[in-house]
Amino acid sequence: MTRILTLALFAVLSVAAARAQNAYPIVGLDGTPVLNHIVPPDTGEKIKALPNVVSVGNLKGDVTVYEFYDLNCPYCRRAAIDLRAMLTADKQLNVVLVPFPVLGIPSIQAGRVEFALAKMASPVKFYLFHQKIFASRGVVDGERALAVAQELGFAREKIIETANAEGITEAMKAHVRLGDTIQAQATPLLVVGDVAIVGYPGRAAMEKIVQAVRKCGKAVC
Repeated sequence: MTRILTLALFAVLSVAAARAQNAYPIVGLDGTPVLNHIVPPDTGEKIKALPNVVSVGNLKGDVTVYEFYDLNCPYCRRAAIDLRAMLTADKQLNVVLVPFPVLGIPSIQAGRVEFALAKMASPVKFYLFHQKIFASRGVVDGERALAVAQELGFAREKIIETANAEGITEAMKAHVRLGDTIQAQATPLLVVGDVAIVGYPGRAAMEKIVQAVRKCGKAVC
């Protein structure tokens, strides 16, 4: 099942890549353009309606960043550090974490653990798991994800039972389907306001986008 799902994910991503076009002049830390495209106005609501997503910011904040990420994505690690700092600095910001394991079988195995924790843990505990994973190095697979979850006090047997449930498989497929709809051909994919940003442009660019969305509802006013 995991191998079939992995191949299906790669097929979805290759199709989405062919459709994407830049909507705004967003550039990364090295000055190169970062792929981005306009998303429908109801995209945020559709993401929030997904199973096993977790909000870790101000639920009543005026701007929400939705992050699709893979636990083995190095750019997601950088984004995780910066988004945490942004949450600390900006009390009106909300971040919704959307597990999106697309980088192979280890990611899918770890993703099952993460999807299980999204059901079992409080947002605070889930975010601690998220931070601990991204503070480490090396490949994150199911065993490594289980070890971190156990460090946070979760019973290994209960996590495995929940992670192997058919509902988790269906939840993962739901994330893939929506990812296809919004052209999520790479991680991280950051949705904020009217735009989906494919890749990570850096904290400075993200803060500018958040301020623009706050001002005019668009990534660039």
